[in-house]
Amino acid sequence: MEKKKGRPRNVETEKAILAASYDLLLENGFGAVTVEKIAERAKVSKATIYKWWPNKAAVVMDGFLSAAISRLPVPDTGSVMNDIIIQVTNLARFLTSREGKVINELIAEGQCDLKLAEEYRARYFNPRRLDSRRILERGVDRGELRSDLDIELSIDLIYGPLFYRLLVTGENLDDSFIEVLIKYAFEGIRSER
Repeated sequence: MEKKKGRPRNVETEKAILAASYDLLLENGFGAVTVEKIAERAKVSKATIYKWWPNKAAVVMDGFLSAAISRLPVPDTGSVMNDIIIQVTNLARFLTSREGKVINELIAEGQCDLKLAEEYRARYFNPRRLDSRRILERGVDRGELRSDLDIELSIDLIYGPLFYRLLVTGENLDDSFIEVLIKYAFEGIRSER
């Protein structure tokens, strides 16, 4: 996130704002969150929030990310398949948790709110995609995956079914589904050594 010039942020004030935005998001949903409500809950002025964030979507996404990011560490077990299984399993568990269900709402709201869509892509999905890219690149470097692998397409192949189930069919995202999904995906991307 690009910070505006001026005095540096007060860490405690920033934490209060992020916590307030996250709590309001969970309590009321994105549509009901306002900068006024965030400011009131955090006991700061709206000007303070607007000094640090360009809009409601940005502060809400930062609040969401500050709470959610620790639940999705990037694994490095030495096996690309194990790393992807761990990462996809952690993501599925998060997406089906109370907090993760916020992603459904943000995606839905983002269809009508272009600023929100831009924020969740830039702040949430693009960094997660970069994590996945690094895992697959390690697999290519170690010879576990094809050297000519289309990494971006492989990410879509692996993660697309999660979001299809989450947003379209509503089917389970359980561990057995994830293991079969990864097994099938790796049949096409694994190195033939």
